Parts: sequence; structure tokens; C-alpha cells
Amino acid sequence: MFNSLLARSTNCLGAMVLCLTCASLQSGCSTSYATPGGPADFKAMGLTRDQLTDASISQALSKVPLAQFPCGIAAVRIQAPGYQAEGVDTWGQGKYCIVTTRDLEKDEFQRFSKLPGVDGVVSLNRLVLPHDLNSDMELRQAAANLHADMLLIYTIDTAFTLKDEAEALTVLTLGVSPNQIVHMISTASAVLIDTRNGYVYGYAEATERQDQLANGWGAVATVDAARRRTEAKAFQKLETSMEDSWKRIEKKYDAKDAQKTT
Repeated sequence: MFNSLLARSTNCLGAMVLCLTCASLQSGCSTSYATPGGPADFKAMGLTRDQLTDASISQALSKVPLAQFPCGIAAVRIQAPGYQAEGVDTWGQGKYCIVTTRDLEKDEFQRFSKLPGVDGVVSLNRLVLPHDLNSDMELRQAAANLHADMLLIYTIDTAFTLKDEAEALTVLTLGVSPNQIVHMISTASAVLIDTRNGYVYGYAEATERQDQLANGWGAVATVDAARRRTEAKAFQKLETSMEDSWKRIEKKYDAKDAQKTT
């Protein structure tokens, strides 16, 4: 009889397990949840361990410094195509133009030319530059014609806003009273590259901000005068920044100095 009860209990337990299993399966089949998606296929994206460097990136990384110290440096200011400013002459057409007027460079880089490792600084002009300008190649070719080991390229970016602080008073005074404020900001940027292959030695940048009062009648002249002052001070700051950058460049790339420190 004991065996009979044991058999019944075993059968009941088995039935319960079977029912729970079926219920679990039914519950699992009834749900509609699914994982958001699979992992990204790095291989399909080309992100593999043995991936080759892109040609343009590889070309940039493969460049090495070739300048010999002390080195001559050719300097040139470039601006956007069609650049026009009062009292400024430009040269060339294409993707940029050359500013040939030395309105900012009053000392012609005298401070920079006296730094250790610099064998003089000369400015590029229309006598050595082609008229079609589309890349740095034209500038590097002109620098090579002057036997300059490095090329310093710089540009000025200026923007301004003119705000009338007292519109009612401006109407009453017919624009004679200086009730307008000119907010001027200029950023001077420079890059120093190798004449031979375009290797980049360093960058420099400086910004100057100025506010100037103006009236309605003479706003144009006042804005232009403010532009000149702001750009000149931005360039002065850029010269200081370039001097600091050059000290690091000369210390890093001058083979003679490198031998002294080893």
C-alpha cells in the first residue's frame, strides 16, 4: 500500500511539473518583447585591426620636418577671394588672395627675425607669386624661389556690430551726436609650415576686442578706423604668440640644440 501511495505522489508531482513547464512555455510564447537589436558590424564599417590608414591621413602623417637651422622664413598674409579694405592692395585670384600692403607689419617682423635659429624673414610679393592661387603649393614655390626653408602664412578675421544706444537722441540730433557703439573683434591666425613638403611646425592665434563711439554721419570712417586699430593690436599679440611658439619649435627641431641636450 505504501508503494501505491508513493507511486501516486510521484505521478502527481510529475503532473505538476509538466503543467508548470507548459504554463511557462505558453507564457514565453505569448510575450512580444525582443532585444533592441544586434551589435554593430565593425568589419562591415571597415573598422578592423588590420585596417590601412586612409591615403590622405597617411600622407599627412608621413611628412617629416626638412628645414635646416638657422633657417630663412618667408611670410605672407592671405585673405578670402575678393578681399577689399581702404588703403590695402591685393594680388591674385582663386581660393584666396595675397595682401601686398604692409599696413599691420610696421616693423616687417624685425622682432621675429632676431630670434635664435632664424636667419631672416622676408615677405612674399607679387614679383614671386603667380596670379592663380588655389593651394599652399603656390606659396611654397614662391618661398623656395627665395630659398626660404619655412613659410609663415597668416590671416586676419574681423567682425563688428553697430548698435544705437539712444535712438531717440539720435533722431533729435540728426545723427550728429555720438550715440552709436561699434563693437569690433579681430582674430589673427598663423601657421608655420615647411617649404619643401608642407610639414606643419606650429600654429599661433591672438584676438583683440575694442569698443568705439560713433555718430550716424561718420559711422563708416569710425568703423574703419576701429578696424585698423583692432587688427593692428591683434597682429601685435600674434607676433608675441609666434615668438613663444618659435622657441618651442627651435628647441624641438634644431638638431644642434638636440645634440646639446643629449
